[in-house]
Amino acid sequence: MQERVAQGRTDVPLDLEAGFEALLAADERIEPRDWMPEAYRATLIRQIAQHAHSEIIGMQPEGNWLTRAPSLRRKAILLAKVQDEAGHGLYLYSAAETLGVTREELLDALHNGRQRYSSIFNYPTLTWADVGAIGWLVDGAAIVNQIPLTRCSYGPYARAMVRICKEESFHQRQGYESLYTLAHGTPEQHAMAQDAVDRWWWPSLMMFGPPDSASAHTARSTHWKIKRHGNDELRQRFVDLTVPQAEVLGLTLPDPRLAWNAETGHYDCGPIDWSEFEAVLAGNGPCNRQRIARRVSAHEDGAWVRAAAAAYAEKHGHRGEDGREIE
Repeated sequence: MQERVAQGRTDVPLDLEAGFEALLAADERIEPRDWMPEAYRATLIRQIAQHAHSEIIGMQPEGNWLTRAPSLRRKAILLAKVQDEAGHGLYLYSAAETLGVTREELLDALHNGRQRYSSIFNYPTLTWADVGAIGWLVDGAAIVNQIPLTRCSYGPYARAMVRICKEESFHQRQGYESLYTLAHGTPEQHAMAQDAVDRWWWPSLMMFGPPDSASAHTARSTHWKIKRHGNDELRQRFVDLTVPQAEVLGLTLPDPRLAWNAETGHYDCGPIDWSEFEAVLAGNGPCNRQRIARRVSAHEDGAWVRAAAAAYAEKHGHRGEDGREIE
């Protein structure tokens, strides 16, 4: 008789591979204590690390405008947003650590170019309107991409995404409100808003990743329920949501072939220049070197803080709730 195991959830065979597949089939969460294929673990580490790196690097383009925000209200909003991004990175690094990788390893991989972050964060923020465009377009795209991740098969990642998505909705709303204010301001402000949208639209579409036919990861990640939807489906969903918003803003999306298709019930788009995407991923974007150099510099400048924290912990020991030192 084949033994079975029940841990407050669907019974699964003790056979490891079959048990893993049974959990996926039952649409239940894989937890750190569960057995998982090494390829599943490696895929999660790659994806969660890239997501965490993107949050940390993503602080730079907007942080560039913290001292130049046009009002105290805008400064406070932007400061809260940048702080959120730091917190998101920490959530995600913690989720990755449950897979057996250390934060030091993840940061070394980022600094040495062995792990990537989202291509979108290699573009410059030239004007204040770029902050609004990032909130509306980049964070809007992130929400579309990340809401399905709240149902990711890996528990720690899915739970982190629940909170992250709630905070991303604030980011998208502040960006939209900021652009709306500019677009309905002076002619110069409207032109600045339009220029920002012109520059951020196509990189925002590239954010979803290459077409599914060219993606090396989509099929397997979908089978493992790490991803619930393909890149092309999510990109189309973002376009369909964003076009009506642009009309309310009074801004034009820079795609002359963008048009409603009554037969499909979706907007048709022009072709994306994937050569630009590949160039940015290869390290040849407008700000690739600058972004990594600043991240490495910040990490090195903070070495004394990490050393002081480690010395404090070693001196005082780690204590439990009863006050006793934990060996």
